[in-house]
Amino acid sequence: MAQSPAPGDRRAANGRTGGPASQRARPVTSYDVAALAGVAQPTVSRALRGGSVSEETRSRVLAAAERLGYVPRDAGRSLATRRTHRIGLVVADLRNFFYLGVLTAFEQRLAEAGFQVTLFREADDATLLARLSSGGIDGVALTSLTLHSSLPRELRERGIPTVLLNRETAHPDVDACVSDNIRGSRMVAERLVELGHRRIGAIFGPADTSTGRDRARGFHDALAEAGVALHPAACREVPYTHVAGHSALAEILDSPPTPTAVFCANDVLAIGALNAAKARGVDVPRDLTVIGYDDMDMSSWEIIDLTTVHQNIDTMARTAAELLVSRVEGGDEELRRVVVPPQLVIRSTDAPVRAG
Repeated sequence: MAQSPAPGDRRAANGRTGGPASQRARPVTSYDVAALAGVAQPTVSRALRGGSVSEETRSRVLAAAERLGYVPRDAGRSLATRRTHRIGLVVADLRNFFYLGVLTAFEQRLAEAGFQVTLFREADDATLLARLSSGGIDGVALTSLTLHSSLPRELRERGIPTVLLNRETAHPDVDACVSDNIRGSRMVAERLVELGHRRIGAIFGPADTSTGRDRARGFHDALAEAGVALHPAACREVPYTHVAGHSALAEILDSPPTPTAVFCANDVLAIGALNAAKARGVDVPRDLTVIGYDDMDMSSWEIIDLTTVHQNIDTMARTAAELLVSRVEGGDEELRRVVVPPQLVIRSTDAPVRAG
């Protein structure tokens, strides 16, 4: 029969020795880890949750935690399920209203299922992999990947349930919920042709993203079918930022012949273009039609009133949450890809081409 360890042995196993034999060993805390690693207690919390600390510091904290047998209380993992009831959400920039909409709907649906959301900022694949693999989450939703990212595959190989939301990679490694970006951009092209525009420009997003690739493809194809060609001088490929949209339209306006209409591959670019047009004294929509893509909340504000393609952000985020919860709870279905249909929303930034 195995014998129970003496009190002193229990203390040694917890990383503490000495003191009266009758003293009961207390649980290891994050302060113990901090003392052994030579850092402050908040640094321990950040390191174990994938927060912003140096890799050298993170390594020291992890080594100290392992030596002391420390289990973070906020890991909250029952011995039966090994779950934290936390889901990671990786976003590019919360200043972009699109991601705020995603976060709101995603968090609401997960709360209904008994999960909380932990936010992670976009970073390179290696950094994100280290943060997401630290053990503080049950699964993760990725919203801003490039086409050739290996992160979804690597997360899957580590047994971390993962879903792609908004963007996807070139090779389907995990579940995904996306908008029909090709169809949405085709709607824009068809609308511009219907309004009589023939000198058409575009501010596309990065070609190494699925949204940038597909929105450009759908727009090009629909215009080609209508016998309309995009002039290279009226097209730009830029990051999805307000500054990039502003600069791109300014360049396009300086490169005759100027277009009568411009498609912007997301609403942030479109709002940048609207501001550039106003700065140049170009009247929208009398002199220039501008159409965006996303239909984030501020696009409907009266001061903007942007004609755009509506992605049902609420449906996409809630669906992605449901796909992920299914995986966390042990679902072993084949890979699932849900495509949400878009709608063209007509507001006040598009108009028929002016005669002459």
